Amino acid sequence: MDSFEMTKIAGAVLSALLLIVGTKTFIESTSHRKLATPGYELPAAAEPAAVAGAEGAAAEGAAAEGAAPAGGDIGPDAVALLPKASAENGKAIFAKCKSCHTADKGKPNGVGPNLFGVVNRAKAKADGFKYSEAMVAKSGEWTFENLSHFIADPKSYVAGTKMVFKGLPAAAERADLIAYLATLADTPVPLPK
Repeated sequence: MDSFEMTKIAGAVLSALLLIVGTKTFIESTSHRKLATPGYELPAAAEPAAVAGAEGAAAEGAAAEGAAPAGGDIGPDAVALLPKASAENGKAIFAKCKSCHTADKGKPNGVGPNLFGVVNRAKAKADGFKYSEAMVAKSGEWTFENLSHFIADPKSYVAGTKMVFKGLPAAAERADLIAYLATLADTPVPLPK
């Protein structure tokens, strides 16, 4: 085959591609479909109604004391399930947490603090971890109730937390996870009866 034949073949292939691309472009430019809203609608978690003014402060105070926040009962229901909670199930649920947290004694902190011994530990007190100012300002200990509130919705329990996890809304999952966290200590914390 000589170079003239090769040129004719290359020209035919390029002409076919030009015809296909040109036809597609022409069709797209003449059909003016406009989307009602540009982009994609992302699913959003249902957020509790915002509590304004003094009610917001009251809800925050109630959460700090371990009571249910004004927006709904997200903590005590999981605590009530603790006597029947499964630490084994909680260990499987903890897999969601492993991308940020470690749970073995002596292991370094990850993106989040090491959770070994977290139950009944003072808030914002994991050695060597730099907590957000909001978490440092939160006083008290990680009781079962406080852990349940925080795990249910971290950003509503500690506004300004660096934790990006949305939370576990299911009370049974929170109870199982808390039961597992209670085992992560030199002396495991007994669950309520």
